[in-house]
Amino acid sequence: MSKKQTQYWTFQIAGWSLYALSIIFFAFVFRFTLDSIYWKRIFFTVVTGIAFTHLLRLLIQHYRLKPPLKGNSWIKFFVLVLLICIANSLISSVLIQWLGWFRKEVNTSIIKRFVYTLFDTSPIILVWVSIYYIWHYVDDATRTEVDKIKLESLVKELELKTIKSHINPHFIFNALNSIRALVDENPTRARTAITELSNLLRSSMHTDKTETTSLENELNIVKDYLALEHIRFEDRLKVEYDIDEDTLDQPIPPMMLQNLVENAIKHGISKQKNGGTIHIKSDFVEDKYELLVQNTGTLNKNYYENEGFGIASTKNRLALLFGGKASFELNEIDNNMVEAKIMMPVSI
Repeated sequence: MSKKQTQYWTFQIAGWSLYALSIIFFAFVFRFTLDSIYWKRIFFTVVTGIAFTHLLRLLIQHYRLKPPLKGNSWIKFFVLVLLICIANSLISSVLIQWLGWFRKEVNTSIIKRFVYTLFDTSPIILVWVSIYYIWHYVDDATRTEVDKIKLESLVKELELKTIKSHINPHFIFNALNSIRALVDENPTRARTAITELSNLLRSSMHTDKTETTSLENELNIVKDYLALEHIRFEDRLKVEYDIDEDTLDQPIPPMMLQNLVENAIKHGISKQKNGGTIHIKSDFVEDKYELLVQNTGTLNKNYYENEGFGIASTKNRLALLFGGKASFELNEIDNNMVEAKIMMPVSI
């Protein structure tokens, strides 16, 4: 039994036991006769209460009526609670009549007993439902806050890793060497390269401000990065873009695409003697947003199995931002290509 289930049954049994004790307390206060029938009725009320509220919980989970409720879900919820109250009162009345757990001098018809039980036990079920929903609201709010803190921590870690990789002496050395070679051959391109390097470093240092950024902003960073890498790889690096313009406003985690492209360069293109191609695709597929980064090469299974920082951060951020509605896959596809595929909910 999980920790959550243990907590649930502890509160369930404790709550109904407290209700039984309150009945006994008021019986003493108002000097009711505590005979065997009274004790049986108390026990019966607690058992049926636990059974029907547990059934209600199972039905809430089955029909996905956990908070927060929206639209027609409220109607389904009220109908479900009403049916449980009626079922509890009807079955209780029939069983009490059949077992004979009532005083002969106050014997009434099943209909009257049903009405009495309905008005007597339904408020308790409504209190149970209220506590159950308040608990879930508080639990969801707490979980959301924890997830937000985790996300902020992860984004901060990503920023530090990205800055470290960009300010890495080897990266700076290669970029500056490439730019120096252009100073005499192509001064205009050299000036452009310096601007691209400046933009890339600046964007890296301001990544932790938001949880998401538009695809358009992310693409601008990636294009600057690839332009610098093109100086190093020259004709060995080919870049293809297949971007649906309608997706440019789609929010994505900042530096996520940048990470995937860096991995494609490091683990793909740089390993190929003749270089290769990086293909970036962005499109809507049915009710999902799809972002693909394909590169020439083969899948580094050790890197994938050990989940390098790029893979781990991508999976974690997608899980924190979108839960089970987003996914990340890294696979080999035909023609000596590796594909990183991200599926996310469409932002409206």
